[in-house]
Amino acid sequence: MAILGVQLVVTLLTATLMHRLAPHCSFARWLLCNGSLFRYKQPSEEELRALAGRQRPRGRKDRWANGYSEEKTLCVPRDAPFQLQTCPLTAVDALVLRFFLEYQWFVDFAVYSGGVYLFTEAYYYVLGPARETNIAVFWCLLTIAFSIKVFLTVTRLYFSAKDQGERSVCLTFAFLFLLLAMLVQVVPEETLELGLEPGLASMTQNLEPLLKMQGWDWMLPLVKLVIRVGLSVLGSMLGAFLTFPGLRLAQTHRDALTMSEDRPMLQFLLHTSFLSPLFILWLWAKPIARNFLYRAPLGGTPFFLLSDSAFDSLRLWVLVALCLLRLAVIRPHLQAYLCLAKARVEQLRREAGRIEACEIQRRVVRVYCYLTVVSLQYLTPLILTLNCTLLLKTLGGYSWGLGPALPLSPVLTAAQDGPMGPKEDEAQQAVAQITGALGGVLTPFFLRGILAFLIWWTAACQLLSSLFGLYFHQHLAGS
Repeated sequence: MAILGVQLVVTLLTATLMHRLAPHCSFARWLLCNGSLFRYKQPSEEELRALAGRQRPRGRKDRWANGYSEEKTLCVPRDAPFQLQTCPLTAVDALVLRFFLEYQWFVDFAVYSGGVYLFTEAYYYVLGPARETNIAVFWCLLTIAFSIKVFLTVTRLYFSAKDQGERSVCLTFAFLFLLLAMLVQVVPEETLELGLEPGLASMTQNLEPLLKMQGWDWMLPLVKLVIRVGLSVLGSMLGAFLTFPGLRLAQTHRDALTMSEDRPMLQFLLHTSFLSPLFILWLWAKPIARNFLYRAPLGGTPFFLLSDSAFDSLRLWVLVALCLLRLAVIRPHLQAYLCLAKARVEQLRREAGRIEACEIQRRVVRVYCYLTVVSLQYLTPLILTLNCTLLLKTLGGYSWGLGPALPLSPVLTAAQDGPMGPKEDEAQQAVAQITGALGGVLTPFFLRGILAFLIWWTAACQLLSSLFGLYFHQHLAGS
């Protein structure tokens, strides 16, 4: 395996820039604190006291003169006419947000990972090194691993809550998506061309000689079963992770549409972004995607629009464009979430009775403090889909359509290398054998199937959870 060379230098430079520039230049912080988002400030205690007709005692003598030694809890009418003031969201305000540092690090890492991938693509396109390992693959794999970690962190909030209803919702959707993941894997390739069957066939074809050499050929069906069960379990976990992000997306989508009634172009982008998972599902439906574009009916005669390679490139571009579209409309969604504070206060005014002043302040502040959690729920599926798409292009041997496909990484082709010389170190020989075995198992067709399944399944979970969220917020939330 060749020395990384230029790619290693770029990786070290990127890591240094990410560490040095984070306090001064952060894309994640700019998304929230560029002045376009505003938040609602909680009413002050003095304002609530004035509405309740009670003044704060200035000293001990005043408290004894009024007949009590300890001040009682301040309660105000629920329909008190207090006003919520707004202020732009600043970097200083963002420091108190929950998981803000985790949010900033994760989003910035994803941005730098994308930069490394762009450089690597240009490097391979111009110079075309055949023996260098594509280091952008490791950056994308790290980003996917951090995405799963963020999902676990956010989902743990629902399991640690005192109310067990949210935990029950996660478990219910996890079981539902487990069944759906098993059903998806039995759909024939003529209908849903995820590439799982060709991928498993390619993997088992290369794995069979290795198992026969060890006398373990009986394990071949078991390996295929383990892979399918593992995909089902992974699909169940992703479904549980994406349940509440989908419910939140449906709520912010409805509110963002209401806030942009006088901006039809923005509404069109919001609708397109919301339906983007449906477009992703369509890209892998062979009868209405590849077959339709490959042999489009025109005047009763088939008309060839795209070749297979051109369709694969077009699918990659559409996936990237849909991810960028979701990123472009993040601010209307976040602003719609911040406006929930005003909506909760208006709902409070329609109720009768009195309420503690601290409870009013808590309801307003709680919306703002969970802004970064909502941002992570919005951005993490996007980042996961985008990096899986980039890996699908690189490890699957596809092309962007701008030139020939990049050579596969040596990790995937090392099985074809000849045996090492007798003078080589034993450790190097062991590494070469392991690399060759992995290269024979992790074939491009197998990786295509796994990555295509992850992309398609993430979109399916987002679509189902967001559609359920629309139904819930429109028909069940107010009842």
